[in-house]
Amino acid sequence: MRDEAAFVEFAQSARDRLRRTAYLMCGDWDQASDFVQEGLVRVYVRWPRLVRNGGELAYARKAVTSAFLDHARRRSSTERPQEADPPAASGEDVAAAVTTRAALMSALADLPPRQRACVVLRYFEDLSVADTAALLGCTEGTVKSQTSRALFSLRAVLDDSPSGDLSEGAVSW
Repeated sequence: MRDEAAFVEFAQSARDRLRRTAYLMCGDWDQASDFVQEGLVRVYVRWPRLVRNGGELAYARKAVTSAFLDHARRRSSTERPQEADPPAASGEDVAAAVTTRAALMSALADLPPRQRACVVLRYFEDLSVADTAALLGCTEGTVKSQTSRALFSLRAVLDDSPSGDLSEGAVSW
């Protein structure tokens, strides 16, 4: 029997964390919300079984990651942006942390989807190599090689970045 109240409580408590994870993978808050929605639909379908066996958050994280990877594999949609939105002027002085974060997010967005997923799951979600491999459905060696390539690419891009050394200050997500 499906416990609707328990699912709603779980979805409300996990949604923000899942959305941040999805955002780090795709770089777009609206798409991240779509991936979380699709992931929570998958969780809802399996909810009675998940509650019996435990691991609701792990399954939800896997469902969101799968939704992102499935989307990355699809052909581009027929939607075409007309023109970029004009940048909004800010009354505040833009701090170095914002520049650093933008450089990091840009570099992360340039990674291939599988490498991006490995970096986000390993370093943002703080999953082990084994957990990341299980979540992505690949071997631990694949996770290690994809993560290594991603970190090499990130270092190459960010070392040349005008924001300089990124290790001086932690970026708050």
